[in-house]
Amino acid sequence: MVIVWINGAFGAGKTATARELIELIPNSTLFDPEVIGGALTHLLPPKHLAEVGDFQDLPIWRRLVVDTAAAMLAELGGVLVVPMTLLRQEYRDEIFGGLAARRIPVRHVLLAPAETILRERIAGREVPPDLPDGDMRVRQWSYDHIEPYRAALAWLTADAHPVDTSALTPYDTAVRVAEAVRTGEAPVCAIVQTPEPTAETVAAGVLLFDADDRVLLVDPTYKAGWEFPGGVVEAGEAPARAGMREVTEETGITLDEVPRLLVVDWESPVPPGYGGLRLLFDGGRLDDRTVRGLLLPGPELRGWRFVTEQEAADLLPPVRYERLRWALRARERGAALYLEAGVPLG
Repeated sequence: MVIVWINGAFGAGKTATARELIELIPNSTLFDPEVIGGALTHLLPPKHLAEVGDFQDLPIWRRLVVDTAAAMLAELGGVLVVPMTLLRQEYRDEIFGGLAARRIPVRHVLLAPAETILRERIAGREVPPDLPDGDMRVRQWSYDHIEPYRAALAWLTADAHPVDTSALTPYDTAVRVAEAVRTGEAPVCAIVQTPEPTAETVAAGVLLFDADDRVLLVDPTYKAGWEFPGGVVEAGEAPARAGMREVTEETGITLDEVPRLLVVDWESPVPPGYGGLRLLFDGGRLDDRTVRGLLLPGPELRGWRFVTEQEAADLLPPVRYERLRWALRARERGAALYLEAGVPLG
């Protein structure tokens, strides 16, 4: 089972190419995530929908894209061809990471016509006749997204296999994509993710500090938001050792001593998550040489940075920030704390 995700600007010909592609790749099926966006207009209150400018900004849309793609592959097998523009890297990370968690590989293809050709195609797009002001609205929507697409090209071209479609018909483009998939020229996206939990989990994070006592945060590729180095404790593994292992895997740093426990935080199960225990350990202060030796972001990390407590408040989700805040207090006092959903008890 595999997904061929066809990305590109609005008007680049993704859907037309996808329709041709399923005729060229055996046992392939078309899945258009816009169908989910359309369904949400009937499922969610209008007020809630009015709060976002694009259905991609709805977390439920991103979750349903992953769940629906996985369900279709479980039902049908084979190849799922997905024509969908993704210009925000964090959304790509969340969706592709969710698919990776289900052990579904993604081959990411970018249709990249020259901008002059793109504008010509937008001007000539067919618009449903029953759509009020459709001609103006659909075309203007596509024109408005050319600049965000141009801004996203830096990460798109590094992540996806580009196909210049300036002089290609949708069929010719599909032939190019099918060949790139067949030969591996369009490789499986390197994003990684542990399997999604089916019950409560224990996770261990490690706080690492620089000479100015700023804490290290990492930006995972497989989910949105910043995080501490760490991860899920495997069966039979000691939590502190799990934290040490994750630090080495993510940053290249090997801790010589078992880190000291700072916080035990019980995270309540909030669907679609299962919650569990979240532990934070003190990995100590890193010297300048070790900081200079930090690995560049790899498949698991998009970036890392040292931040003050105040800066962390703008990067971390609220509960995770509270966990950090109390861990820093515990580090100052020299005594571990027990939390429930980020709130200290006892």
